[in-house]
Amino acid sequence: MHGRSDGTQRLAAARLGLTEVGARSPVRRSLAASMAAAALLGLAGCAAVTQADPLRVNVVGVEPLQGEGLELRFIVKLRVQNPNDVGLDFDGVAVDLELNGKNLAAGVSDAKGSVPRYGETVIELPVSISAFAALRQVLGYLDGSQRDEVPYTVRGKLAGGAFGSVRFSHSGTVKLPGGAGAP
Repeated sequence: MHGRSDGTQRLAAARLGLTEVGARSPVRRSLAASMAAAALLGLAGCAAVTQADPLRVNVVGVEPLQGEGLELRFIVKLRVQNPNDVGLDFDGVAVDLELNGKNLAAGVSDAKGSVPRYGETVIELPVSISAFAALRQVLGYLDGSQRDEVPYTVRGKLAGGAFGSVRFSHSGTVKLPGGAGAP
């Protein structure tokens, strides 16, 4: 408060809730302490949510769809299991599928739903496989190594909910029938 008289400074300070220039009133201090406590409780709540067990997601079905040009399209059914004591509402799903360490398919859906606490739900979403991704997979099998099992990874997220998106990832192997991986 440069260039003001001492009386003007006191009047301005009183309007701002300051008992004297630079000092805070008890009401302001109490309000600041309450806001700090609320922020800490909010952060603790977020920390508790992030410590939840991860969702379990498995591919439980694949059905063909009509493709476009150089792509293959499928409906992928994902079983999402929630091993937590809080349900999860979602408003959108995105997924990426890898086979043998290489990107194979991707899909998104604006599906809405929920996964109940200690419950599960099946989500269907369309995925696309480009002709180039399919070719890359075929070339990977022609490298001469024998395979009885092929590793896969499903990664994605369920969008929405009170705390934003929840990401998931699941890896496993697919057994090939009767030496299908043999050269």
